[in-house]
Amino acid sequence: MAGYLSESDFVMVEEGFSTRDLLEKLTLGASGATTDEVAAFFVADLGAIVRKHFCFLKCLPRVRPFYSVKCNSSLGVLKVLAELGLGFSCVNKAEMELVQRIGVPTSKIIYANPCKQIAQIKYAAKHGVQLLSFDNEVELAKVVKSYPTAKMVLCIATDDTHSLSRLSLKFGALLKSCRHLLENAKKSHMEVVGVSFHVGSGCLDPQVYAQSIAEARLVFEIGAELGHTMHILDLGGGFPGVEGTKVRFEEIASVINSALDLYFPEGCGVDILAELGRYYVTSAFTVAVSIVAKKEVLLDQPSREEENGSALKTFVYHLDDGVYGIFNSVLFDNICPTPILHKKPPTEQPLYSSSLWGPAAAGRDCVAEGLWLPQLHVGDWLVFENMGAYTVGTSSLLGGTQTCHITYTMSRVAWEALRRQLLPVEQDEDTEGVCKPLSCGWEITDTLCVGPVFTPASIIGIQQFD
Repeated sequence: MAGYLSESDFVMVEEGFSTRDLLEKLTLGASGATTDEVAAFFVADLGAIVRKHFCFLKCLPRVRPFYSVKCNSSLGVLKVLAELGLGFSCVNKAEMELVQRIGVPTSKIIYANPCKQIAQIKYAAKHGVQLLSFDNEVELAKVVKSYPTAKMVLCIATDDTHSLSRLSLKFGALLKSCRHLLENAKKSHMEVVGVSFHVGSGCLDPQVYAQSIAEARLVFEIGAELGHTMHILDLGGGFPGVEGTKVRFEEIASVINSALDLYFPEGCGVDILAELGRYYVTSAFTVAVSIVAKKEVLLDQPSREEENGSALKTFVYHLDDGVYGIFNSVLFDNICPTPILHKKPPTEQPLYSSSLWGPAAAGRDCVAEGLWLPQLHVGDWLVFENMGAYTVGTSSLLGGTQTCHITYTMSRVAWEALRRQLLPVEQDEDTEGVCKPLSCGWEITDTLCVGPVFTPASIIGIQQFD
């Protein structure tokens, strides 16, 4: 193995215990702590990330994945992805420092921020991060002055009207301005080696990828006409991180593969990249949050409780974290997180209109409203799944302490698959021409799709990393 990740970095899981059993043990430990202060914590299944990677290789065999560090910069995630051979897409100096700290070579780092500070451009130059993106004349001039030997990737705008998060409102050059930018780069003796785009997060129309790939082909032709040797196409991100979305990852992959075959056929000499964040980490993280305060409010208007003969009341629960912390997706993605009760209530227990609030003294720190829950109590724990994206930030890691503990786990099956795909394969006459596991590790995806369970022995001495 490459040595980024070792067995001491996570809890090895076997038969015997479920994820709920592990959460039960951890919440009991947190509730029984000698200090009165309790904090939210994550359980991260690194095996889920391994499975996602093999599925990616199966669906998009021509695309080389880079991980978008801003999505989740926890060390366990970075280490397992480095072990899988991914590159890393960074948007600032802190992220570049972080991935370099675990030993990732600069040849596997892209500085993929079209709007960069001059000091950070100089940092990239000093440390040999060669690939930088740009989408305007001012940015090009900054790089010309501070890092003239950089290799530039032109970021183009997309039709992201069908996306929940529209990045082209902020980033990306319009197609009609690309010739002018490429001409300026040529006059400044800057090497433009490729084109990138991002369809936005939560894209509901896979055909936008095909349209963007077609427009990138036009930019490639303009670049060739002007004397640029362009050999990188960066598909950006926007891929779903959970099952059950309106547009499935496999559907997006099918559209991309067809467009690549048409506009960038195999053997054309173009290296196809993608920058994935949510896809890898969203479903891998589960968070447990405790109730720290509770308020009962009498209602003025009738509700469904009146029909059941219950009191007209609603409950307001305050959690130990909120939208200015791990639930920031409420603000940025406009979602309403749905909690899972840690303790299953009796079926006959009545349900009440409930809302969840964070600890900040601000009216916007509302995690969820309109929930129907049994009556809960201070000290109870709520569990939220699919919490891996944009919940663990670079700033908290580099600042010294992380607000939430993370317990990393991985099944033995996933660990063995990870180890095998990185080990050289001995070939004999019968295996001549068979691709190595790094290229076709997806063949064991079906085996990895079995959900992990936890062994009692592995719970002893659970690792938590700050």
